[in-house]
Amino acid sequence: MMPALDTSNQTSNRIMITSEVVDYISRSVLCWLATVDETGQPNVSPKEIFAAFDAEHIVIANIASPKSERNIEINSRVCISFVDIFVQKGFKAIGVARNVKRSDADFSRWSAPLEAMAGPKFPVRSVFVVQVISVEPIVAPSYRLYAAETTEKSQVASALQTYGVNKSGDV
Repeated sequence: MMPALDTSNQTSNRIMITSEVVDYISRSVLCWLATVDETGQPNVSPKEIFAAFDAEHIVIANIASPKSERNIEINSRVCISFVDIFVQKGFKAIGVARNVKRSDADFSRWSAPLEAMAGPKFPVRSVFVVQVISVEPIVAPSYRLYAAETTEKSQVASALQTYGVNKSGDV
């Protein structure tokens, strides 16, 4: 269950993270965080614990991501993607990240929703706080190439078959 969005501390009136984006964040098992190092070499890393914090920020738990942490210190520009693998739709968010460490005064503010999700099993070393600059949809090519015959229902059925998954209640 996603925590409610905190809109009390908005830095502006722009809403980058809409309710639809929040819905896809909550339906995604992983998000993918893309960073780059000092040579421009990209790095994409899966993150398991993440949340929409408010209408402008996504927070990601740094559990065991020294490369992402190092890259964010070098270049704060990042891209996050999250996709509902069954519907085969999602969003990518471009933004600027900062690494909020446990020793930082505002750590508990940013980490609260993540630590609630992580529990004692995954210690949150720091929080990647991403101020979102833009959001774009991600859709499987079938939606564009075969628009007349591709529906969310057909994509889910195809994904269930591909992954060998039974819907809850199926035996």
